[in-house]
Amino acid sequence: MSGEAREIESYSEPEAKAELDRLHEVLTKADLLYHQQDAPEMTDADYDALKLRYQMLETAFPELRGPDSLSGKVGAPPAEGFAKVRHAVPMLSLAKAYTDEDVQDFADRARRFFERDKDLKLVFTAEPKIDGLSASLRYENGVLVKGATRGDGAVGEDITENLKTIADIPHKLAGSGWPEVIEIRGEVYMTYAEFEALKERSAAVGGQAYVNPRNTAAGSLRQKDPSVTASRNLKFFAYAWGYTTADPAPAQFDAVQKFGAWGFKVNPLMIRASSIEELIAHYHVIEEQRSSLGYDIDGVVYKIDDLELQRRWGFSSGEPRWAVAHKFPAEQAFTTVRAIDIQVGRTGTLAPVARLAPVGVGGVVVENVTLHNEDYIAGIDSNGLPIRGDEPIDIRVGDTVVIQRAGDVIPQIVRVVLEKRPADAVPFEFPHVCPVCGSPATRELNEKTGKEDSRRRCTGELICPAQAVEQLKHFVSRGAMDIEGLGAENIDVLFNSGLVKTAADIFTLRDRRDQVQAAFAARREEQSRLRDEAAGKVRKASRSVEERSFQGLDKLFAAIDARREPELDRFIFALGIRHIGETTGAVLAKTFTSMDNLRAKGIEAASVGGALHEVFPSVNGIGDTVWEALRDFFDNQRNVEVLDRLLEQVKPRDYVVTVSADSEVAGKTVVFTGSLEKLTRGEAKAMAERLGAKVAGSVSKNTDIVVAGPGAGSKLKDAQALGILVLDEDQWLELAAK
Repeated sequence: MSGEAREIESYSEPEAKAELDRLHEVLTKADLLYHQQDAPEMTDADYDALKLRYQMLETAFPELRGPDSLSGKVGAPPAEGFAKVRHAVPMLSLAKAYTDEDVQDFADRARRFFERDKDLKLVFTAEPKIDGLSASLRYENGVLVKGATRGDGAVGEDITENLKTIADIPHKLAGSGWPEVIEIRGEVYMTYAEFEALKERSAAVGGQAYVNPRNTAAGSLRQKDPSVTASRNLKFFAYAWGYTTADPAPAQFDAVQKFGAWGFKVNPLMIRASSIEELIAHYHVIEEQRSSLGYDIDGVVYKIDDLELQRRWGFSSGEPRWAVAHKFPAEQAFTTVRAIDIQVGRTGTLAPVARLAPVGVGGVVVENVTLHNEDYIAGIDSNGLPIRGDEPIDIRVGDTVVIQRAGDVIPQIVRVVLEKRPADAVPFEFPHVCPVCGSPATRELNEKTGKEDSRRRCTGELICPAQAVEQLKHFVSRGAMDIEGLGAENIDVLFNSGLVKTAADIFTLRDRRDQVQAAFAARREEQSRLRDEAAGKVRKASRSVEERSFQGLDKLFAAIDARREPELDRFIFALGIRHIGETTGAVLAKTFTSMDNLRAKGIEAASVGGALHEVFPSVNGIGDTVWEALRDFFDNQRNVEVLDRLLEQVKPRDYVVTVSADSEVAGKTVVFTGSLEKLTRGEAKAMAERLGAKVAGSVSKNTDIVVAGPGAGSKLKDAQALGILVLDEDQWLELAAK
């Protein structure tokens, strides 16, 4: 973000105010998304970094701190639809520590504050920081009378009835000795097992997709119907208290143990420690156990144990001085490799995937991570050099590994913890036959470099069911033929029922309507069975549901018919020829102008073997790899037969190369961003090129026009910053028509 790299000291007061205003807006939105809407858009680490910068600016420019300062605030205002509950004692956030040095600084501050107390031995507690939703439970004479969310720290939402559905929360306290009134505080969370079970139940009935356990738990607590909350099997750990008529015990640790005696679940990993070394050692113990806990944590919380010392040290800026949250690195976590599976892609690539013990990383539960190829598993790169450490370190089932999400998106293994490798762990043997069809799986030799391809591929091609079904999913996908309503799930149904084996079969489905209807009905029956099991009762589909399903079939057939004359570049890309993506497909369409021409040249190249340049023209942007892929495709008689059957059903439109030199956009560079609603991205690009414009993929000072649709992001911002002309889709069409 602009300005974040600058030193705070370099700001003038007006610049500091502008930066504070910007950060205030960003952080306020983030608070609402996280605490109220349960739909965060940034990682905890990114949020913490922005909040720290906000606080540093306020410290450097105290005169700019206003009554709406975020420094002393937590959470977000309560959501509409729930009664409000004012907390008798505010629910505050905790200061953050990110390094061992930060923890040492916390302890040093404590010692300095209490240095006049001779012979005072400071004792701390340490416990996992649960990544869930904070809740406060008010008990009067041992009976639960009110339950609320944190809200903005001062006022929360009344969710008493929903909290009562959680088995870990007693309606009446057990044992004895509890105060007349006490507000028990803790964290509501969802286990990984329950989260996965919910995802499976939802997917089986076509329900919503759930992102992570924390958001799901928070959303479950805000249900209007408590029975929905009850079905989610939420959990609760008690770890603190708010208002009380008497301390539960003289010390933090003892008080939490009292909660356990009163019927609450308390975390078994909570300890007492008398030194920073013990705290940090326990932090690393918990960090390594993180993946085996079964629920998400994002750090370890340290507190002064003695309650009297807590009161003496007090609070600062809405945070207790006597506690700190030692956060885990946001992008990394320890977990174990449970299995290594081999998946077969549409081009026959054998793709190894590690199945992991579920672990939360950057707000997402990670269970699978790609292992790329057999060399990667062995710990070497394409040149045979180690990629993890000074010596080749392989990955084995049973290994403890450190994973991270590259760019907070793609999970990857960054380290194998060899000292934790089980004694019986053996090197993974990469298969030399396809696990789906049994055909040989080989690594091709690059004739130019003399090196083997890093990936092993199934040689079964279209006799391999895995390749066939993945090829069909590619054929109907958005960037290819874009057949609405024929997604991956429907392709699986049609393929497994034998109704679609090649792309040509898609265009004859209308002639087999009864069979298609039966296949989808069987799928609906299975979904209904799973739904009934999830709900614990029997339901029957209504007539209106069946009628809607028939209407859906008519829409599907209409969508298929609408793609019988596709653009040539889309059709070429849809064929799924290796090394030919959308961009290359467009270049080939422009070069050969018709499918007949491309087919003829492909068959000619297959007949002459290696003399590719005698057949194919010299085209900027296309090298030998693409020409070889085309030759190999047409050299396979099965591919030609499948293509010819498809061409009996589909007539790709010839590519018409007509460039208008006198249009308003001739010679200009255009960038399209966001969602276009009247044109596909391919149609928009073709239109611009016909008008003599150049279409670029990124915005620069050389860009003349940016066409921005809904959802436009960084490209739009770049264009505005550079003062580039920005048009919406209608304005672009109007300009193009001139």
